[in-house]
Amino acid sequence: MEQSPVKELARVSGKLSAVLAAFFFLSCAAGARAADRGDGYVDASIGDARTLVPIMASDTASSGICSMLFNGLVKYDKDLTLVGDLAESWDISADGMEIVFHLRKDARWQDGVPFSARDVEYTYQRLIDPAVRTPYGGDFERVRSLEVVDEHTVKVTYKEPFAPALGSWGMYMMPRHILEREDLNTTQYARRPVGLGPYLFTRWKTQDVIELAANPDYFEHRPFIDRYIYRIIPDEATIFLELQVRGVDSSGLTPLQYSRQTDTPFFRAHYRKYRLPGFQYTYLGYNLSSPLFSDKRVRRALNMAVDKKELIAMVLLGFGDVSTGPYVKQSWAYNDRIVPAEFDPAAAKALLAEAGWRDINHDGWLEKDGRVFEFTVVTNQGNEERLKACQIIQRRFADLGVRMKIKVIEWSVFLSRYIDKRDFEAICMGWTVPREPDNYDIFHSSKTKEGEFNFVGYRNEEVDRLLVEARRTFDQKKRAGLYKEIHAILYDDQPYMFLYVPESLVIVNSRFRGIVPAPAGLSYNFIDWWVPKAEQKYRITQ
Repeated sequence: MEQSPVKELARVSGKLSAVLAAFFFLSCAAGARAADRGDGYVDASIGDARTLVPIMASDTASSGICSMLFNGLVKYDKDLTLVGDLAESWDISADGMEIVFHLRKDARWQDGVPFSARDVEYTYQRLIDPAVRTPYGGDFERVRSLEVVDEHTVKVTYKEPFAPALGSWGMYMMPRHILEREDLNTTQYARRPVGLGPYLFTRWKTQDVIELAANPDYFEHRPFIDRYIYRIIPDEATIFLELQVRGVDSSGLTPLQYSRQTDTPFFRAHYRKYRLPGFQYTYLGYNLSSPLFSDKRVRRALNMAVDKKELIAMVLLGFGDVSTGPYVKQSWAYNDRIVPAEFDPAAAKALLAEAGWRDINHDGWLEKDGRVFEFTVVTNQGNEERLKACQIIQRRFADLGVRMKIKVIEWSVFLSRYIDKRDFEAICMGWTVPREPDNYDIFHSSKTKEGEFNFVGYRNEEVDRLLVEARRTFDQKKRAGLYKEIHAILYDDQPYMFLYVPESLVIVNSRFRGIVPAPAGLSYNFIDWWVPKAEQKYRITQ
């Protein structure tokens, strides 16, 4: 949602958010009683976290755990509206160049030290430190200065108008008193974090489990669920077996599991299923420094050689939509005028021939300058959907005369060995789409260093210009026009083959109450979930 740069409106909005948050807690938690506190929530995922330093948590597992341990100055509520978090209110100047945050006085770190403006200052300094391998620094390069006015007031001044400014301060804050003398790239804090969020870190056993405990001093209120237990189970089939014996309380479901395997008396008795709009897209990304993929005609040809509707039917069983770029249909930045390329193997082969790739030896494989068109796509272990998608793409490419191999790698190794080091020819991955459509950090040509998000090495001067202009534009209608242009250029350039937008299919044990699906999903109000005492499974009340 676009925020007005008008100072008075922003002040009212910021202060009103605290009142609305209090009302929301009273209404949502009305069904729960202090006597119903307790129990544990066991979640499951195929991938372990990499780091719990919040400004370096770039993967889904790490950022998900960090969301339970840390807070930003602002956050999105259930309706995807920005409201206060560690900031009670804020004032924005009429030109949008200055934000003054008024911080909460009741937030404390796990060790009892009060949260203060010095923590905001420290977090900002590390975000702009070139020695810190954070992918989130782009939003903060636009800051001219950050001034600590007093212990509970921070003044941020920008070099130029920056439309995503307010939302960027949803970045999780870090404790200065613990980390100011630490190297964030190597600190042990990554394994033993001290947070101030609704849950506190207790234990991490690599490739097995991460455990968190309810924060009794959390400034909103103590969560009703005592423990959050994150189990790492590197195989979707094994996770499903755990659901069948009620060893886990929740997980994502594959389309087959959602539509058929959970349509049984057992699952209907013990679980509830949720089908939500997808806020992520799956793609085949190319290492653009490879001579195989440096020619746009090649990338466009490969796109025409893959039937996206076939992928959706066979991989997602219809639970998804064709992707045409980095925005989903629910986003105001989405360009609905882009028509997906038709599945046309003949046209694809002709375009490859134009680019110099021909079946010279009449053996069915395309060659150019003595090199066969052959490459390996790397994807992560445990994600059956991506593996199936790669196998279908592999078959379509073979029909074209392109030999594609598939390598499946354990998640943490996949990220550290292949993505961070740019040691791949092609990858099959997915991006979660944030509510703020600014994707400067993913597609701007300056964001290609190790640890940053433009790991395919995409460079386009017009996209760079549009990304910068969109950041300087406050009018949402004008910004939307700029992002629609970016959307169109990216689909034409094909730095990724945009595949599909899967729907979010989730299952949760029915003993949990207080779950209210909303535009923000399910977990936005996790601290208000509860279990009646008579139904609690884990007797671990603090």
